[in-house]
Amino acid sequence: MNGPYSPQAPSREEVDALDGETVIEFGTDWCGHCRAAQPLIEQTLATRPGIRHIKVEDGKGRVLGRTFRVKLWPTLIFMRQGQEVARVVRPTDVSEISQALARLN
Repeated sequence: MNGPYSPQAPSREEVDALDGETVIEFGTDWCGHCRAAQPLIEQTLATRPGIRHIKVEDGKGRVLGRTFRVKLWPTLIFMRQGQEVARVVRPTDVSEISQALARLN
């Protein structure tokens, strides 16, 4: 099981410099949509254990979420070599996340 959303987010510069494949998940621990999506996210990411998964607490005054123009939670940003290649907002099905993961290849 992945842990709670971290209130300490990396900077946009740190995210853009990440090597390899990364999923950045924006949300909050109290968000019902975020809690409902956790089993789907965990199940799908378990198929690709080499992918870095960063959970970032988002909300008013949170800079990183604004730089990615996050509007709804959870929002998953799929990145390869610091570049966004796919995005999933409020996933309700494993296939949505799987399709985004496939774009990392």
